[in-house]
Amino acid sequence: MTGSTNRALMFVAIAATFAVTMMGTTLPTPLYPIYQAEMGFSQLMITVIFAVYAVGVIAALIVTGAWSDQIGRRPMLALGLVLSAASAACFLLAGGLWPLLAGRLLSGFSAGIFTGTATVAVVEMAPRAWKSQATFIATAANMGGLGLGPFLAGILAEYLAWPLRLCFAVDLAAIALAFIAVALAPETAERPARPRLSIRRPSVPPEVLGVFVPASIAGFAGFAVMGLFTAVAPAVMHDILGHDNHALTGAVVFGVFIGSIIGQGLQGRLPEAARLPAGCGGLILGMAGVITAIATASLFWLVVGGLVAGAGQGAAFRAGMGAITAASPPRRRAEVASSFFVVAYVAISIPVVGLGAMAARYGLVVAGISFAAMVALLALMSALILLARQRRYGVGV
Repeated sequence: MTGSTNRALMFVAIAATFAVTMMGTTLPTPLYPIYQAEMGFSQLMITVIFAVYAVGVIAALIVTGAWSDQIGRRPMLALGLVLSAASAACFLLAGGLWPLLAGRLLSGFSAGIFTGTATVAVVEMAPRAWKSQATFIATAANMGGLGLGPFLAGILAEYLAWPLRLCFAVDLAAIALAFIAVALAPETAERPARPRLSIRRPSVPPEVLGVFVPASIAGFAGFAVMGLFTAVAPAVMHDILGHDNHALTGAVVFGVFIGSIIGQGLQGRLPEAARLPAGCGGLILGMAGVITAIATASLFWLVVGGLVAGAGQGAAFRAGMGAITAASPPRRRAEVASSFFVVAYVAISIPVVGLGAMAARYGLVVAGISFAAMVALLALMSALILLARQRRYGVGV
């Protein structure tokens, strides 16, 4: 086997490892109605269980964000896989609330490590011929894995035995294969002679704030959409639309992440100044579809709204990340990127818990419509700030 062929295989293997780890974080999505029925959880408690994941992600981003530059990509990827396996074991053995909370927190730690480390590892591992597409492939592995989780879990829960256990057993088997890939992969980081493990405090230089604010508002809105679909879509499907097929629920959520991959791929074809506003427009249109779906109990509009909102999220996220990276001083790019991800994962947690609390008091229809309207308003606000900035400073964000 030639060196170039071996490198290509390792590149694919590390990208697949990224997808497997992110898949594990969304496996519980179509299972939440089963947990509610068997363990008596309220919708508010379901959103809390979901949101604990974001706490783990943010903690890992802040604490370990720079560690792979010091001790290498492979050790950090291995640590992420250990945490992912521990999370799957918690769900596999769960019989109550605390193992579920522990599983979600461990899953968040794993995802936080992989979000930065695996993205860089995939880009660094890319063969020369694939370098131009390496960042998109890493992002596709991330989003594709997140979408595959509910799709796989929904199918297994609907059509095979052990609906709350089987998908996590499959996940453990996939993680074992991922360990082999990491063990065989070469180290791509240039490690210092004396590694220093420091905590990276998120911050944004004043000169970057003009770009960071609208991009982070759009990013917040986009990730809130992901939180809406991965935490609450099962309840919307069951309680409002009257569908209790877990495979169908998983497929609807899968569509949102596929939309995100498509949006990230297509935004590069637009003029630079139009990319982030176009993403905001997709979010607004997608939320209009979701509001229509909830108001009319329409599966069609939920699917369409999810796909369009996912495409808007993907376009806004990639365009915003690119604009922030370009505006940041080279030595502070990782620091600013971490700040952007912290904003994004706050959007997955706090608003979703608020949605659960509102649903408990006013009902899921009112809460769902209000949440979708809030996301659309944030996207509109971001677009208006962007347009005002472009009018003042010229082309670009």
